[in-house]
Amino acid sequence: MTPERWLLAGLLVTTLGFFLWGRYRHDLVAVMALVVAALTGLVPADRAFEGFGHPAVVTVAAVLVVSAALAASGVVELATRPVQRLTHRPIALLAGLTLTVTVLSAFINNVGALALLMPVAIRLAHESGRSPSLFLMPLAFGSLLGGMTTLIGTPPNLIVSGFREKALGEAFGLFDFAPVGGLVAIGGVLFLVLWGWRLVPQRKSRVGSAELMKVGPYLTEVRVGEGSSAAGKTLAALHMEDVQVLAIVRDKTRIPAPGARRVLRAGDLLVLMGESRAIEKLMGSRQLDLLGHDDQAATALLEGDDTVLVEAVVRPRARMLGQTAIGLNLRRRHGINLLGIAREGARLKGRLAHTRLKAGDVLLLQGAREGLFAELNELGCLPLAERRLTLGQRKKQRSAIGVFLACLGLVAAGLVPAPIAFVAAAALMVVLNVLPLRDAYSAVDWPVIVLLGALIPVGMAIETTGLAGLIAEATIALGQVAPGWVVLGVILIASMFLSDLINNAAAAVMMCPIALAAAQGLDANPDPFLLAVAIGASCAFLTPVGHQSNLLVMGPGGYRFGDYWRIGLALEALIVAIAVPALAFFWPL
Repeated sequence: MTPERWLLAGLLVTTLGFFLWGRYRHDLVAVMALVVAALTGLVPADRAFEGFGHPAVVTVAAVLVVSAALAASGVVELATRPVQRLTHRPIALLAGLTLTVTVLSAFINNVGALALLMPVAIRLAHESGRSPSLFLMPLAFGSLLGGMTTLIGTPPNLIVSGFREKALGEAFGLFDFAPVGGLVAIGGVLFLVLWGWRLVPQRKSRVGSAELMKVGPYLTEVRVGEGSSAAGKTLAALHMEDVQVLAIVRDKTRIPAPGARRVLRAGDLLVLMGESRAIEKLMGSRQLDLLGHDDQAATALLEGDDTVLVEAVVRPRARMLGQTAIGLNLRRRHGINLLGIAREGARLKGRLAHTRLKAGDVLLLQGAREGLFAELNELGCLPLAERRLTLGQRKKQRSAIGVFLACLGLVAAGLVPAPIAFVAAAALMVVLNVLPLRDAYSAVDWPVIVLLGALIPVGMAIETTGLAGLIAEATIALGQVAPGWVVLGVILIASMFLSDLINNAAAAVMMCPIALAAAQGLDANPDPFLLAVAIGASCAFLTPVGHQSNLLVMGPGGYRFGDYWRIGLALEALIVAIAVPALAFFWPL
C-alpha cells in the first residue's frame, strides 16, 4: 500500500475514533479531518471546500427550510386528525401514529416529522391509558423507515445520489428509492405494529410535570417583611445564584415568573425554589419570613394567563448541551425558570441550576406564554406540548401545499434539478410569508451542513487515492466464491454497522466509494450497491446515538441505552432479508 493510502487510512480511522468517542462534536471532527487532508495533500487545497457547494449539501439545507415551512403552516397537523380518534384502541393508535410519521418522513425532514408527532403521541398515550414508551420508540423508528423511500427523505439518499451523478453522469430521481425503500418501510412498519411493539420496554410512567415538581424542601414560600432588606430592591440586586423566584403574590395578585427588574415590596409573598442551604442563607441575609412549605399551594401559583409550565426535551446538538442554567443565564436572558430535570426516566435531584444538560433530558420550564416557544427553539429544545394553530397559520396552508407540490412535480418530471427546485421552494416559502426569514435560517441544521461539506472531499479522496478499491478487494474476493447478492448484503450490513455508531450522512460518505469500487471490481451494476449504502445508512436502530430521532425520544420515553437493540436487532435483520432480494430484483446486478 502506498504512503498516501496509509496516510488516508490513518486519517479515516482517527476520524472514526473521534466520532465514536463523542468528546467533540461531529462537525468539528469533520472540519479537522478536512484540514488535515488538505495540509497533507490528500485533498487538493483548491478543492478543499467544494463540498460546501455540493448539490447534496445545498438540497439538504433547502429541504430543511421547506419542512419547517410546512410545519409552521399547520399542514402536517392535518394528517394527525384521523389518528386522534383511535385512543380507545392502543394498537390501532400505535399503527396510525407509526404509519403517519413514516409517510411524512418521506417528504419532510424525519426529525422534523417526529418532533411534530411526539406531543400528539404523548397526549394520546395518556388518554388511552398507556405509557408513552409504548409509542415513542416505534415512532422514532418509523421516521427513519420513511426517509428511505424518496430522494429527499434523508441526507444519505442525497449523498448517494451525488456519488452516482459523479460516477455515471446522472443522479437518482425523486422516486428511484421508492421500490426498495417502500418495501422495506412497509415491512418495518408491519413488524413494529404486529410484533415489534412487544419488545419495547413499557415503563409504568414517564417522569412528568407532577413528578418533576416534587422538589420536597426545595420549594418554599417566604414573605418580605417590613424590616426586610429585600424591600425596595430588584430581584437582580439580591444575587440569588442558587435560588429562583418562581412567583410573587402581591395584594392577592399573582405574578408568575417575575422579571429580574421586578422591585420587591414589603408584604410580598415569594415562592422560592433552590437548595435548602441557599434558601436559608438568603432568608438570613435579607430578613425574610418563612411561611412553610405546601407543594400544591405553591405549584398553583406558577401558572397564570401570561405564564405557562412546559415540558421540553433537549435536542441533540442543542445550544444547551453541556451548559448549566446559570451558565446559560436562563432567567435574565431568556425569561425562563428551570424547575426540574428528568434523565432516562428518573428525576434528578440536587442543584438543578448547576446540572450540565445532556441530549434527551426532559426539562420542566416556566416562562411567558407568548414568547416561551420561540425561546425554546433558539435554545434547541422541543416542547412536549401541542401548539394551537392561529388563523394566520391556517391561511398559509394553501401557499405551502401549492409550492411544495409544484416543487415535487418539477423534480419528479425531471424538468428541474432537485437543488434548484428546493432552493426555489424555500425562497418562495419566505417570500409568501409562510415562514419568516429568521426561522428559515434557524431551520437549517448547520452542524449537519458543516459535517457534510467537510466530509465530502475526504470521501472523494477515498476514491481518488485508490483506497476504496483496496478496501473493496476483500469484498471482491468474496464475490469470486459467492453470488453477487452476498456481496450486496455485506455492503448493506457494513453501512448499517457504521450508521449505528456515527452520523448516518458520514456513514454514507465513507461507504459510497467502497460500494462503487466493489461494483467496478465485480463488473456489476453500481446502482444496487449505492442503494444498499442508502438503506443501510438509514438503519440506525441499535443505539440511541445513531440518529437524532432515537435520542429525541429517549428522555420522554424513559428509555435506557440498552433498550434499543432489543427491537432494533430484529428490525435490522428483517430489513436485510427484505432489501437484498428487492435490490437484486429492481436493480439487477
